[in-house]
Amino acid sequence: MAWSPQSWRAKPIRQVPDYPDPAALGAVESQLRTHPPLVFAGEARTLTQSLAAAAEGKAFLLQGGDCAESFAEFSANNIRDTFCVFLSMATVLTFAADVPVVKIGRIAGQFAKPRSDDMESRDGKTLPSYRGDIINGEAFTEEDRRPDPQRMLRAYFQAAATANLVRAFAGGGYADLSRARHWYLDDHHHPDLLQRYLALVDRIAEGVGFLRTFSLADAVSARTSKVDFYFSHEALLLPYEEALTRQDSITGDWYDTSAHMIWIGDRTRQPDGAHVEFCRGIKNPIGLKCGPSMGEDELLKLVALLNPDNRPGRLTLIARFGADQVGEKLPRLIRAVKKSGANVLWSCDPMHGNTMKSAGGFKTRPFERIVKELRSFFEVHRAEGTRAGGVHLEMTGQNVTECTGGAQEISDLNLRDRYETRCDPRLNASQALELAFLLADSISQWRSRGAGLAASA
Repeated sequence: MAWSPQSWRAKPIRQVPDYPDPAALGAVESQLRTHPPLVFAGEARTLTQSLAAAAEGKAFLLQGGDCAESFAEFSANNIRDTFCVFLSMATVLTFAADVPVVKIGRIAGQFAKPRSDDMESRDGKTLPSYRGDIINGEAFTEEDRRPDPQRMLRAYFQAAATANLVRAFAGGGYADLSRARHWYLDDHHHPDLLQRYLALVDRIAEGVGFLRTFSLADAVSARTSKVDFYFSHEALLLPYEEALTRQDSITGDWYDTSAHMIWIGDRTRQPDGAHVEFCRGIKNPIGLKCGPSMGEDELLKLVALLNPDNRPGRLTLIARFGADQVGEKLPRLIRAVKKSGANVLWSCDPMHGNTMKSAGGFKTRPFERIVKELRSFFEVHRAEGTRAGGVHLEMTGQNVTECTGGAQEISDLNLRDRYETRCDPRLNASQALELAFLLADSISQWRSRGAGLAASA
C-alpha cells in the first residue's frame, strides 16, 4: 500500500484528543511544518547501527527518562540531574557488560500520555482526561482540560531547548569520564551506593591512567571526553509527528525529526491502525511495546509491517508484562520471532506492568517487582538462547518518592513526601542507580559462566 506522511489519517485511530477547533489545529500544524527539525536523519541512521550492534550482543541499550515531561518543571537543573543519572548508570553497565551502552532518553519530546479512559469524573463533574502537557492541562477545570493545539508549539520549543542543553552536556566536556565523580548526586542517593559507585570510578580511572602511560592519551581522550546521546518518545500525537516529518535530502527517505527513535504503545499497536500506519513509512528506529495481550500472530504481523526489509536495528521490541506474567507469556513471543528469522532487539520495560495503588491511594511501583521482572526477562532469554539487549525505564534525577522499596526503603507512608509525577511513578535517582548495579551484577555473573552478554544478556 502507498504510504505518505498523511496516510495515517485514513486509518482508525485511538488515544486521539478531541480538538474543539479544527481550523486552529490546522494552523498550528502548518506552523510546525516550517520549523527546523529537532534531530537529523544522519543521527537516526547512526542510532539504527548502534541498535543493530545491541541486537548482536555488541552493545547494550539504556533507554529511560520522564514518564511525561512537564511545562511547569522545565529547568536546566532538572535536565542536568537526569543526564547525570544516565551517565552514572551507563558507566556501571559499561564496566559490567564490557560493551558500549547506547543511551536514549525519554526526553525532549515525551509530552503525550495514553489514558485508560477518555473522560475523568470528580464530585459529579466530568471532564476530558489529562493527556500530557502537549495536549491539555492537569488542573481539573474546563479551561485546562480543553485540548489546545497551541500547546504543540510550546512543546516544540521546550524540546528544542532541552535537546540543545543535553547536546552541550554530551559534547562540551561535562560528560568526560574524568568527571564521573561529579555525576553522582550526593544528596539524592543512599550512602552505600556512594561508596560502591566511587570504588567503580576509581577502578576505571586506574585503567585509563594505565593506558595513558603508553602514550595513548589522545586515543583515550577521544573515546572518553564525550558521549552519544539520543532522544525518543512515544509517537502518540500524530498531528505533531506528521508536521515534523521531513524528506531526507541525501537518501530521499522520510524521517520523523521530532526524535531519533519513536515507539508505539501497547494501546495503539493495532496493525490496521493509524499509529502503525505512520510508523511503518518513516525510517527512524521504531520501538514496539509488547504486553500480556499480545499474540504471536499479531506480533509477527506487526514486525512484518514495521520492518518489511528486515533491517537490523530498525525494530526494538519492548516487553512490558509485569513480574508475574513475563515468565509465562514472553517465551512464546520470543520463539515466534526467532522462528521467523526477524531481526529485532529485545528490551525490557519493567515499569508499566507493575503499577498498583498504595494503601493511601497513590499510584506506585514496588522496586522489588521491577527487579523481579527484569531478572525474569533476562533468565527467559538465557533459557531460549536469545539476547536480551536493553532496558527501558521511567526515572528521574530528582529525589522523588513515587516507587516504594529500594535501599532507601521508601514505604507507602513516604509516598506523600515528594510525589511529583504528572502521570506514572518514576524511579528516583538512587533507585535508578541501584537498579543499574543489580543489573550489572547479573550480567557479570552470566559473563563469569562463560555465556557472555552476546549469548545470555
